[in-house]
Amino acid sequence: MSPRRLLIDTDPGQDDAVALLLALASPAELSVEGITTVGGNSGIANTTRNAAAILELAGRTDIPLHAGCDVPLLRAPVRADHVHGETGLDGAGLPPPSTQPGAAHAVDFLIGTLRAEPPGAFTVVTLGPMTNLALALRMAPDIAGRIARVVSMIGACFEGGNITPSAEFNAYADPEAAAIVFSADIPMTVLPLDVTHQMRGTRARLDAFAASGNRAGRCVAGMLGFSERFDLKKYESDGAPLHDPCTIAWLLRPDLFTGREVNVAVETRGDFTSGATVVDYWRVTDRPPNALYLRDGDADGFYALLTERLARLP
Repeated sequence: MSPRRLLIDTDPGQDDAVALLLALASPAELSVEGITTVGGNSGIANTTRNAAAILELAGRTDIPLHAGCDVPLLRAPVRADHVHGETGLDGAGLPPPSTQPGAAHAVDFLIGTLRAEPPGAFTVVTLGPMTNLALALRMAPDIAGRIARVVSMIGACFEGGNITPSAEFNAYADPEAAAIVFSADIPMTVLPLDVTHQMRGTRARLDAFAASGNRAGRCVAGMLGFSERFDLKKYESDGAPLHDPCTIAWLLRPDLFTGREVNVAVETRGDFTSGATVVDYWRVTDRPPNALYLRDGDADGFYALLTERLARLP
């Protein structure tokens, strides 16, 4: 069976970086054929540089890299430097990359790549605000029918929010963009806080990355050790959640997760709820399902997969 072809839209961020590494470590199942960056966890200069550094770490500078939107469609930008540090990837210990992004804007790259291949050729993974994909859908509505599936770390229902009491960061950073994507009639899989909060990076799990003996493992242990300093205080637990790699883990091992097909809408106007994902988990409305919404996951299986795959990298 041929590997699933991926386009990954991302805003690295430590957990984004781990998601990228997991995908790059799994070439038998996943073929990463383009990475686009967006402003989110940090500004576009940082997120693009960080994506380039991860490609160099994994020895995959052959993969096209394109910078995209730095700000949301309609709002002032929201950043998460308080979590990810001044560079957006503090703790990684990576040198400045020499790899430069391609000349094309990420939105143009997405449109051109999706149009150049048969419908269903690509799965699009979004790890940050959905600005690039939403703008691509607005500029070229035909690409909606060409995407096999969108797999996203976004949203929350039962866990509340992580940037406001009601909103998860990626949805809150550009709710108008998220609303466009969720209404585009594309098959979607959503990895929300409800499942990612179960994936706690305990000390033993981080130590296992470092013990792999390779540079990637040490890098992951270092960067997650940095970002966990914020989350450990916030969540008052023995390990901080690891969000974005859940998307790639679901692509590799869907059996690790459970959920159901539901309708997800995005609040764009609420004074206290802007960016909230309104999840009809109990099907109390007549709104048709538009996403596979995952609620539970096997944390031990997730970290075993992550540790085994990251050990394959340089």
